[in-house]
Amino acid sequence: MARGSAVYDEKRAYTLQRDEGRHLWFLGSLMTIKAGAAETAGSMSLIEQVAPPGFGSPLHVHAGEDEPMYILEGRFTFWVGERELPAEAGTFVFLPRDVPHCFRVEGDTPGRLLQLTLPAGLEEGFAEMEEPAPGPVLPPPVDGPPDPAFLARMEEVAVRYGVQLLGPPKGPA
Repeated sequence: MARGSAVYDEKRAYTLQRDEGRHLWFLGSLMTIKAGAAETAGSMSLIEQVAPPGFGSPLHVHAGEDEPMYILEGRFTFWVGERELPAEAGTFVFLPRDVPHCFRVEGDTPGRLLQLTLPAGLEEGFAEMEEPAPGPVLPPPVDGPPDPAFLARMEEVAVRYGVQLLGPPKGPA
């Protein structure tokens, strides 16, 4: 894993600066994996995600992970089961396993959040689905719907990681 100037000690402690970590482009957003199974003995992963205005995660459900999220910048709407939850900077959102959920970035500015996954492992699914980013930058804007071959690959990887894709993002297209 690319760790930049991470500092380690013999008890697995380390640090990463704001722009350090493993950078991935995911469906038009930037994910930076700050910690994963290898760094936490499988207990958790931490991903910083920056997403452009209008970005929406697919509606999905996890069989094996809870996802606490903390909004750092921007405005979001989360759908968790039948609930619609607005969230802005400073908001904590808990997405329990076995409950369908998704989110969308609202407004005209990018959103930035921290995604904790308990336990770890799902971060490797993101790494399998998408391409490494050249650094901590958003990818070029996505023009049109995702390629059907990519969607088939995403479905195959999701199933292996215990995630069921249920549909497109909620909210305006």
